[in-house]
Amino acid sequence: MQEILTLVQSPEAWIALITLIVMEVVLGIDNLIFISILTNKLPPENRVSARRIGIGLALVMRLALLGTIAWIVQLTQPVFEAFGHGFSWKDMILIAGGLFLVWKATKEIHHSVDPSDHEEDFIATSAINSFASAIGQILLLDLVFSVDSIITAVGMTPHLPIMVVAVVVAVTVMLFAANPLANFIERNPTIVMLALAFLLMIGTTLIAEGMGFHVPKGYVYAAMAFSALVEVLNMVARNARIRKQQPAKRP
Repeated sequence: MQEILTLVQSPEAWIALITLIVMEVVLGIDNLIFISILTNKLPPENRVSARRIGIGLALVMRLALLGTIAWIVQLTQPVFEAFGHGFSWKDMILIAGGLFLVWKATKEIHHSVDPSDHEEDFIATSAINSFASAIGQILLLDLVFSVDSIITAVGMTPHLPIMVVAVVVAVTVMLFAANPLANFIERNPTIVMLALAFLLMIGTTLIAEGMGFHVPKGYVYAAMAFSALVEVLNMVARNARIRKQQPAKRP
């Protein structure tokens, strides 16, 4: 209790909290895009509950990982060495998650380009498109993003209460943003391809990070923001052309 009172009265603690919340929200964008694309494949009546469960599991997993910070820190210790790089458990988790994202995004892009090829659409089949399967895939990516998120938090502040508050706030923001983002993606089909390209880039970045090549997150998110801005301009121009082609209503 005394530690919490000390942190509340400390300007440095508030600065660390705000910085960490912003960082956690930014890192959560990747997870949110994946959840939105995946849940939009489910029947409409299951989408909202799948998003809530997926994001709820992300919160539970991150809080659980915060309770094992000593173990989380050890994940950064090298387990074996190959190609002149010492691979830790964190590296292997990032590589596995990155490969999964690349495979997932590539399959979805292939299906978007050739929608008639239903045999290649691993989501379109009823077995894969089940509610439980969607939650399982969300949980898998939650694990990858949670480990990355918590290790980032540990590197920014040593105070557990600050980490807990930042994680809860960030996941709450994700919870409120999930449905609007998913609905926006569903209403604008071209956004789906852009979001899949983001997942492909994020997956490649995770693999590079796991292989020991540091990729500044600022460059990645700047590229994503620029691409999103271009797509927004395309949407505005497209809507303007549609309105112009529509016959004027007579008074």
